[in-house]
Amino acid sequence: MSHFTSEDEALLQSMLRQLLQSVKEKVTGAPSVECAEEILLHLEETDENFHNYEFVKYLRQYIKNTVGPVIEEETEKCTSVQNQGEISGYDTLVQHLTKKTRESKEYREMMHALKNVMMIVVESLINKFEEDRMHDKELSSKAKKECQSGYYTDNCSDSDSSFNQSYAFMSQEQLQLLAERLDPTQPKEVRQEALQTLCSAPASDILSSESWPSLCKHLTISLADPDATFSEKILRFYAKTFSSSPFNMTKEVYTSLARHLELYFLSGEYSLHISAGLDVSNSDVNRLLKKVRLLNEYQKEAPSSWIRHPEKYMEEVVESTLSLLSVKQKPNHPASPDFLSPMHFLALLDIKAVWFKKWTHAYYSRRVVFRLLEKKYKSLINAAVQQCLDYFEFCKAAVNKNSKVSDFSQQHCSDMQSFSYTGPELQYIYFVHSLCLLGRLLIYKQGQNLFPVQLKNKKDNVSITDVLVLFTQLIYYSPSYPKTALTAHSDNYSPESLVMEILQVFCDQTGCAAECLYTDTVIDALLHPVQSLLSGTEVYINCLETTLLDVADILARIASSDDGLSLLLYGESEKNVKDSLTAAHAIVQFTKKLLHDDVSLLSGSELIPVVKGAFIFVCRQMYRTCEGLQMLIPYGLHESIAEVWRKTSLLSERVPTPVTDADSTSSISQESKTSLLWEETLLDALLSFSTTPKGLFLLHSTGAMNDCVNFMFNSLSKKIQTNEYEDFGNRIIVTQMATTPMAAVALQNSGFIKALVTELWALLECGKDDLRITQPKSTPVDPIDQSCQKSFLFLVNLLTYPAVFELLSKRDIPNKPMYSFREVPTDIIDIIDRLIILNSEAKIHSLFNYEQSHIFGLRLLNVLCCELNTLLLLETQYKVSQVLLTAQEENVTETSEGPGVFIIDGLSVERNHVLVRINLIGGPQERILPLRELDKGSGLYPWPMFSSFPVPRCYLAEIPRKAEFRQ
Repeated sequence: MSHFTSEDEALLQSMLRQLLQSVKEKVTGAPSVECAEEILLHLEETDENFHNYEFVKYLRQYIKNTVGPVIEEETEKCTSVQNQGEISGYDTLVQHLTKKTRESKEYREMMHALKNVMMIVVESLINKFEEDRMHDKELSSKAKKECQSGYYTDNCSDSDSSFNQSYAFMSQEQLQLLAERLDPTQPKEVRQEALQTLCSAPASDILSSESWPSLCKHLTISLADPDATFSEKILRFYAKTFSSSPFNMTKEVYTSLARHLELYFLSGEYSLHISAGLDVSNSDVNRLLKKVRLLNEYQKEAPSSWIRHPEKYMEEVVESTLSLLSVKQKPNHPASPDFLSPMHFLALLDIKAVWFKKWTHAYYSRRVVFRLLEKKYKSLINAAVQQCLDYFEFCKAAVNKNSKVSDFSQQHCSDMQSFSYTGPELQYIYFVHSLCLLGRLLIYKQGQNLFPVQLKNKKDNVSITDVLVLFTQLIYYSPSYPKTALTAHSDNYSPESLVMEILQVFCDQTGCAAECLYTDTVIDALLHPVQSLLSGTEVYINCLETTLLDVADILARIASSDDGLSLLLYGESEKNVKDSLTAAHAIVQFTKKLLHDDVSLLSGSELIPVVKGAFIFVCRQMYRTCEGLQMLIPYGLHESIAEVWRKTSLLSERVPTPVTDADSTSSISQESKTSLLWEETLLDALLSFSTTPKGLFLLHSTGAMNDCVNFMFNSLSKKIQTNEYEDFGNRIIVTQMATTPMAAVALQNSGFIKALVTELWALLECGKDDLRITQPKSTPVDPIDQSCQKSFLFLVNLLTYPAVFELLSKRDIPNKPMYSFREVPTDIIDIIDRLIILNSEAKIHSLFNYEQSHIFGLRLLNVLCCELNTLLLLETQYKVSQVLLTAQEENVTETSEGPGVFIIDGLSVERNHVLVRINLIGGPQERILPLRELDKGSGLYPWPMFSSFPVPRCYLAEIPRKAEFRQ
């Protein structure tokens, strides 16, 4: 039985407990078989996991192996007898089998063996139980002596095995006695001995007992015991209960702890104030922090299990917490801003309000939290808003007086050896907690319904817009640092970084949070530094570069959505746009000023290229659309970007050659890297103009078309090599560029088309070189293999008529007499020669996958011919129709009597479809295009094929009569 698990031990312990309760005198032998059967039957009825225990499986297998053959033999006998009619009925058969099995020799031997095993097992268990009881008595007496001598030690170890702990079960009478001994009126020694016994008992037995209410009351009072060791022992019992009991039991322990803390903060004993600071090394403060920490740890873990229990349990936990956190001052005293509240202690342990984030993550709990906040505890929201306002006023006053604001966030991160907090540090920590709590609250519609709030020192209500404006103002009024300095701190608690996290989440929301952010008031607050720099007024900002980068980040996120872009272009009301300049005008004006280095406050800054790139990106989000580009055209932004790019490219060409000196080499190398990065940023911005037809015309006017296309091709090549290939945006740019002849030529000269054709050929004919062949490649099921679909779409987007005319006009097909297998196409004319116009045996034999590659070419031709100009060019230069008719004529069976029938295959069906399409012009009312599928019923191709003109009349639609036409 050594392989039994802890659950089997628990089963044995439960059996033993019931045996000991059923036997009045001390058991010296094995219990009766009848008693054991009753206990097993009782456990089977009450324990749902009874049949999963290894001990029960062992007994079942043992019984099956022993008396199983007897039952099978008797069953066969009864079956044969039953056929003769002597035994009838299921119940009679079962009774007969049971009787015969009990009377068999095997059953008697099995019961005798089990009885002997039970005697040994129960005797060893009882002996072990007696040893444990004696050991507990010795520990209790030893602890009593040590307590009397002034040294009380904790001998309750959580590391004892569950097998040993399980014998500390208690009856209702024992628990009632234990509750009486824990009464605060009892002597200290009695209470300590009772607490020792309590810690050694299973928490589930205690929490489910009838004595738990009185026991909980005594424990709550005893938490305030002046003896630190005694109260800490109760905390250990609470911690053990939290980790080993279900939520419906632990919520009572949690509420009692929260109630104790609430009473303590309201009592006359509490005398901590913000102005005096907080010494964590103080024993009383340390005990208080331990209690709050235990509370906070449970707050973070409870949401993972409370959904499986009734809502009233969760509501008790939430309400007890909010009741504790809403404690603001002592009773019978006026409200004091110097009161060190429970929220201050919670903020010390959970500065980013993770507990609130977990509580509001799911709708199940979020609904309860917001309902209680609205009905009873709205003061918590008021206090959080007030805390943010107070910190903002403090920062604003310091900035206006040109005095440095204390940087508490960096002190908190760097001063790891400090064991005390000053008053301003405590207020700052509370402010960070309030900021994170409000940021989480405003994400949800129910949280927004809690606004506006009324503050005591403000006449007007504080709305959601006011809070968001406050957040944006904190970006440039609170202490900030250069972005390069922030990378050294993994956990940054600066207001600027925290507000940025909140606003970024707001921008990512597509629902009510984004609607609250998209207001003119918030945008004006964001653009305050920009407007100040444009007007030349004095700017009171701690770190201008960091502030501008943050503002550009939020503006770019807003402009990336349709609603946000509309707000920037036209304002909130979208009326009287001509009379007032909207945010888009201010952004593009400031971007032009940055490009021309016309901002004196930023001159000489190392981050000026980064700031320029950030605001150019905001403008890119606007001119990526036609309406945004139309509004920005008068400012000539494309000309400014092109002018700066030309200057930068000239400077990069003049970078001196590195010399042998290591310092100069590194400095020049860094300078060249920075210059190259800035040049690529400008080219990327110019390239983005080509996403719209008008923008492509503006790009052409700058003269930077070829450089932009080369940059796009080089960037694509790098992304393909690093497996970061995203072709959707590039496909749009290629499609737009292919609509102009000059851009098409630029694509050809850059090597883009060559790379595209080479990649396509590798996919069609060669496959990947780095692919290890372990099994033959499967035959493609689709006409165009999935691996070639991207290349096909790129070719379709590229081959508009202007591009086709530039790439194919007055160019003859090679029609070589011999094609090498290593000869790879590099141009569009090669694709037509090798994949579409296969008019010689040499071309056919040069293909490894003739059918697949030719079908690819025919499908491409099918799309190209939809453009009438392209069709006429291909027809006049290459006589495509005659080539296809000749191929169809050769695809006929030969018979002795003369020409046979057309061979139906994928190529002939595809050619037939293309021939009908390119020779009959019109819509579905004028022509009927043949399908590319066989008839499922007969298995034949129902559409007639042809190898000469005219096209069969079945492909011509009937001309409607005049009456039908009028209708």
